[in-house]
Amino acid sequence: MSHAAPLETDPRFPSGPWTGFFLQPVIPGRHLMELQLTFSQGALAGEGRDWVGDFVIRGQYNVADGECYWTKRYLGKHDVFYKGYNEGKGIWGRWDIAGHFNAGIPLHGGFHIWPEGMHDEITPRLHAEAEAPVEMEETVKETKEVAAPAGRCYS
Repeated sequence: MSHAAPLETDPRFPSGPWTGFFLQPVIPGRHLMELQLTFSQGALAGEGRDWVGDFVIRGQYNVADGECYWTKRYLGKHDVFYKGYNEGKGIWGRWDIAGHFNAGIPLHGGFHIWPEGMHDEITPRLHAEAEAPVEMEETVKETKEVAAPAGRCYS
């Protein structure tokens, strides 16, 4: 009989669906990721997908300092090494691809992932604000009708 290891109870590391993005200087913009992660006794495991393809994740995390590191292995492709920190707003950090996967040129960039449902702190959000209407007392002034000025007639 096998016993599953207990899931992490630290609220910074909830197991389940996560979302986020990575930045790649040679291809501008945020590259979105969908992940399903499990945190248990310092081990991080999961799977996900992004525009590069499907991947699996294996790594470690530390509740004492929030440090996390893992390898993202694209199925049938290359590996990407991630290292970051969780300070309660998801995990932020840097990814690296060794040069032997890219004609000898190492690649790197930033990333941010967070549990689904948590607000991404750097994405602007629209919101509307309005002041409550103020009751005003209407004052009506009496006006007298005045004749319009007479125009000149030219012949």
